[in-house]
Amino acid sequence: MKGDRTVSWRAVVLAVVLLVSGCAARIEASVPTYSPAPLPPGTPYPFGEVQQHAAPVTGGKVPQVSRIAVDKPYVFLTIDDGAVQQPDAPRLLRESGVHPVLFLNEIYVRGHEDYFRQILAAGATLGDHTVDHADLRGKSLAFQQKEICDDADDLQRSLGVRPVFFRPPFGSWDGNTLKAAANCGMRVSVLWTASLNDGRVDFQEGKHLRAGDIVLMHFRKTFVEDFAAFTRQSQVDGLTPVPLADFLG
Repeated sequence: MKGDRTVSWRAVVLAVVLLVSGCAARIEASVPTYSPAPLPPGTPYPFGEVQQHAAPVTGGKVPQVSRIAVDKPYVFLTIDDGAVQQPDAPRLLRESGVHPVLFLNEIYVRGHEDYFRQILAAGATLGDHTVDHADLRGKSLAFQQKEICDDADDLQRSLGVRPVFFRPPFGSWDGNTLKAAANCGMRVSVLWTASLNDGRVDFQEGKHLRAGDIVLMHFRKTFVEDFAAFTRQSQVDGLTPVPLADFLG
């Protein structure tokens, strides 16, 4: 009798141990483990995180930049106008991981909203370039303000985003331009230090891109060749394209 009770007791203990072990295993298996997602190759930081801020609006005028003071080998791409909707552009930007600022004119966006939405979805940031690419220099404050404000309003209606970065067409501007931009809610006016034309890089200084350079490109028939020239020159000069928006706050 005593022996039978011993066997029964051992069986109960064993059953309990197995039950607890099974529960523990199931509990452990049900707890997910998390690890940070690896950054894509060549990505130096999580894009979208602000790295620097532009200077504040002062005296009613937005600050103006043509290059960014950086201590790392970064270069920035901007693309203007929108006149030619090159069909490969969304794919090229998406696959390359380059995140440009698009300085668009509403006159070119109109009727092609889906195309530009695709490019924004690929990681681009929207910028203001006036409604119809007007030369602003020497014009009245009211004229300039209408061109900039109306473009921002129109882009918000058509693309769902109101830009806060501005570029004067032709790089032509005066004091009224910076005032008008501030009155329209812009945070900074952006010029450039190099440009892409017919598959080549044109430098304002020297023969190479430098860290902090802002590069100007356009929506043209040569989009593919110009974009290839930008990525190739960036590699040659040891620079990584990163989003300009992250350095303007």
